[in-house]
Amino acid sequence: MPEISQDNLRETVHRVVDETPVTDVHTHIYDPALGSVLLWGIDELVTYHYLVAEIFRARPDLGYDAFWAMSKKEQADLIWSELFVKRSPVSESCRGVLTVLDKLGLDGNTEDLTEIRAWFAEQTVEGYVDKVFELANVEKVYMTNDPMDAEEGPGWEADFERDARFLGVLRVDSVLIGWPDGAAKLKARGYDVDTSLSGKTLAEVRRYLNDWCDRLDARYMAISLPPDFRYPATDSSVTTLMTKAVYPVAAERGIPSAMMIGVKKLVNPALRLAGDGVGKGSIETLEAICRDFPDVKFLITMLARENTHELCVAARKFKNMVPFGCWWFLNDPSLIREITAMRLELLGLTFVPQHSDARVLDQLIYKWTHSRALIADVLTEKYDDMLRTGRTLSEAQLRRDVGILFDGRLVERC
Repeated sequence: MPEISQDNLRETVHRVVDETPVTDVHTHIYDPALGSVLLWGIDELVTYHYLVAEIFRARPDLGYDAFWAMSKKEQADLIWSELFVKRSPVSESCRGVLTVLDKLGLDGNTEDLTEIRAWFAEQTVEGYVDKVFELANVEKVYMTNDPMDAEEGPGWEADFERDARFLGVLRVDSVLIGWPDGAAKLKARGYDVDTSLSGKTLAEVRRYLNDWCDRLDARYMAISLPPDFRYPATDSSVTTLMTKAVYPVAAERGIPSAMMIGVKKLVNPALRLAGDGVGKGSIETLEAICRDFPDVKFLITMLARENTHELCVAARKFKNMVPFGCWWFLNDPSLIREITAMRLELLGLTFVPQHSDARVLDQLIYKWTHSRALIADVLTEKYDDMLRTGRTLSEAQLRRDVGILFDGRLVERC
């Protein structure tokens, strides 16, 4: 295969990045067989919590209780009117909605959502899943599965034929965070635990983790942690549960432990899901964990921009640490460019550049459309630097490299 020249480098990199299927390693979307937990459609897209936060900035006179008293359709109409009609939708969240509509062939200039709703009403969930995966060029997604969730949990109790594109992930927050609250949940499920963290209780927590890893065919276990998470910390229940239950089960099963660090829950409770904030986490904690649990692969993403450089440096020191994605408040073009360039410069191809974190199926379209373009731009710069040294690059080598970044192999079982 002929070598890529600097003259056709940009076009070739963008084409290959666009053509390469993605395995999305962290989402909040679900196998359609699980029913209503899979969110999709225009009203879900427009009332996504990023946009909920924006509506109160555009309309500071709007009362929180008044907004939450509205139906979802009424909320969507208000957000569309205020953020898309009365002002130009220039934020990344608004642009995402417009990208979805554009890729679906729908009119983002409309004054109201009537015709768009009519189009969505004609779709079946199965057909729409296929359409979204095709438009996003996504091959597989990792779900976020919480057996304790009142809506999702019962779905796993029934037998159903799983869609092979949706991979299981055991989310452990609802059991581990705020202990001993989790003890009551486990006890209700038949696990012989008490509020102490005795050897018997920890053994039962490990049994729960193994039971549900089996049920879900979980590819990893995940938890979202506050910025003040510390290890070692003998007085912290969550640290004890992680080190005495989650990490040992991960090592035994050969699956990673994913930690998403830096979320400050409900800094404004009136915003509900949109009310979380960001705080700086401890890199020293991650270094100590990776050092003391060398047989566990740790997938790490951090919410604070200030942590991203430290995380890259730490990952250079620990082969069992894999940085992944530009999470939540870092999922903005200017920051994705910066973080991706930094990781390529410090880590080569040994990180996962992006995950969608999609809560609405449709978001796969815009998050991967936007991210592919940004990742391709940064890769073009790095390959150009490489070509200037006299090193050559073929399209086959380029496809190999993009495959490493996109195909999910870096989060596979150890």
